[in-house]
Amino acid sequence: MADIKFKNITFRYGDKVILNNLSLTIEESQIMGIVGPSGCGKTTLIRCLCGFIKPEQGEIYIGDTCIFSAGRRINLSPERRNVGVVFQDYAVWPHMTVLENIIYPMKKRKVPKAEMAAKAAKALEQVRMTGYEKHLPAQLSGGQQQRVAIARALVSSDDVIVLDEPITNLDAKLREEMLVEIQMIQRAIGTTIIYITHDQEAALQLCDKIAIMKNNGDICQVGTDEEIIKAPANRFVFSFIGVSNFIPMLEQADGIYFDVGEKIKYTDYIPDGFLREQANVMGIRPMNIVFNEKSPIKGMIKSSTFLGNQFNFFITLGNMDIRVQRNSQELLGSHIYGEGETVGLEFINPIYYLNEKEAVTV
Repeated sequence: MADIKFKNITFRYGDKVILNNLSLTIEESQIMGIVGPSGCGKTTLIRCLCGFIKPEQGEIYIGDTCIFSAGRRINLSPERRNVGVVFQDYAVWPHMTVLENIIYPMKKRKVPKAEMAAKAAKALEQVRMTGYEKHLPAQLSGGQQQRVAIARALVSSDDVIVLDEPITNLDAKLREEMLVEIQMIQRAIGTTIIYITHDQEAALQLCDKIAIMKNNGDICQVGTDEEIIKAPANRFVFSFIGVSNFIPMLEQADGIYFDVGEKIKYTDYIPDGFLREQANVMGIRPMNIVFNEKSPIKGMIKSSTFLGNQFNFFITLGNMDIRVQRNSQELLGSHIYGEGETVGLEFINPIYYLNEKEAVTV
């Protein structure tokens, strides 16, 4: 097990800056999710860690070992960095058996045969693939191939494993199972894991902490799932993690209004967090909008969809549609809200931001 430190990493392709003076610390025995839109630099950062590409400045440490330093001209080769990698497409050799796939990286490092056999057996046990040693990848399911790739990563490194979009190609049920598998393996062996994904839900479920990257490669926030959901650092984080609504607001002498083609009064007083004398938007999660017939704020149900565990509504408020999600157990057995119906709306724990259009490309 080892911690990982990126210090002031800068990388560019030609004139395009991908990472600019980026710093990040990943604690030992932690699952760190690196999340962001496509093209933000997630994979570039990991390729720098693995030694596949070289930053133009900065330093990278695994534990106490400096594996890269532009200033001191240190650049360990990929095989000397002892980083296990699991790719999106698994990258298992189709002509090799399960066992041959797993021992391949140890062969490259000239590990003694007895040690190879022991490590391979242990890795197979950890991923629950004992008994499949002689199978070819074509004889395995997608989930089993994924486990082989993880086992190969385990024998590559006791310190650090990188999972780069490892469950994207799996069906929903298998994705859920693999997230649990990864978590159980990590808890059993204590390896530091970096999980690269644009799937926010998977990162929230699996990771101890999450680093969120913007389109320009900057890290907006690092924190636990609870910290990021309850206290997003900025509007980008609020937008990117989970479903969100942003409703334009207007400050007037007699209170605060929704500015949605028409002025709909929200409150007589200045709410906590509202930016005085500025153009604001209210950031509000769909689950934080509730139906309250006593509320003077009215909207019309444009669409209603039953999704099993919840109802998903689109409510027309002025000239915009906002999303509302309510727990199905809360609504079933009571009044059934239908399309075209007018409902009162109550807004719980909103967050206020400057009304700046900030595109989020996923």
